[in-house]
Amino acid sequence: MKVLTVVTHPREESLTFAVADKFMQGLRDAGHEIEVLDLYRSGFNPVLKEEDEPDWQAEQQQFSWEVEKEMERLEKYEALAFIFPLWWWSVPAMLKGYIDRVWNYHFAYGNQRLKHHHVLWLSLAGAPIERFEKRKYDSMMNHYFNIGLADYCGIPSSQFELFYDTIKVKSGYTEHWFQRAYKLGYHFDKNDRSKKNVLDNER
Repeated sequence: MKVLTVVTHPREESLTFAVADKFMQGLRDAGHEIEVLDLYRSGFNPVLKEEDEPDWQAEQQQFSWEVEKEMERLEKYEALAFIFPLWWWSVPAMLKGYIDRVWNYHFAYGNQRLKHHHVLWLSLAGAPIERFEKRKYDSMMNHYFNIGLADYCGIPSSQFELFYDTIKVKSGYTEHWFQRAYKLGYHFDKNDRSKKNVLDNER
């Protein structure tokens, strides 16, 4: 399977990038063909300006060369993975801008949908799991990523995975995250099949 992995973090030496490396190692060992898109180092501008605002009356859309280039990149892959720190219960502004601009009208939603089989959202959170469960933030985020983004844009299989307590790292946690990230990559096609039911149950 051809998998595009989009990594979003301002520091290359971050835990986010280390986790992404383990995930992609798992993909490679399982025989997948991969590309990594480092949003911060790619020079991508996350700000949506007038030229990329959809024309709601037009049957065909015309976007900026930068957005068209990223759309062409997406079309080369069968599956997607996004790896990022959790900021304010969501994605960093850089990644939000990428989705705003590239997952655009008549490409990802509207009369066309994304053609990818599976998407993984792998996020690193600083807070412990109890803080998420207390107000059901974890359930809210599962619904947002799996339904609000993936299902809305036609991706039939979506998985949201959250690593907790990643700021004050406890003994043994890092190795656990690395092992989990590797398994998510190595069993990526199995995740594709097994997680389809998650979307069906949440609809």
